[in-house]
Amino acid sequence: MKPRNSVSLVVEEPNWRRRGVELPVVRGAARLALLRGAPEQSAAQLTILLSHDERLRALNAQFRGIDAPTNVLAFPATATSKGYLGDVALALGVAEREATRAGIGLCAHAQHLTVHGVLHLLGYDHVSVREARIMERLETAILHELGLASPYARIAAE
Repeated sequence: MKPRNSVSLVVEEPNWRRRGVELPVVRGAARLALLRGAPEQSAAQLTILLSHDERLRALNAQFRGIDAPTNVLAFPATATSKGYLGDVALALGVAEREATRAGIGLCAHAQHLTVHGVLHLLGYDHVSVREARIMERLETAILHELGLASPYARIAAE
């Protein structure tokens, strides 16, 4: 039997569930991002933290020197962490506001943020235009497979 990717979910902010975010759907988005972003990774492990703005503000300040909440943060594991890719953290308030502005559901946006964070754990980035193009193309393909529209098409239309 082929080893399977393992995605742990930690729900620190219970309102994620109350707002209709389906945890198996978020876990499925992470697994698909692993599969498409690194097909050779057959037994990777990661954790997704569904938290609140204040927690991500504190993490953002501590690790990036930016004292403001953000939608998603990715924390790759150290090179010695065999099979463990790292952690992805999402902020409910920021995600809700973004979803409302974009006219999409919170669960769909949580899937997008999860895919984005997992791709960062896999080494994808959007610092340069070239890197952004590669990451956005893969992200869009994964979201399409999940039945979701490209967030970058919305941004370009604005």
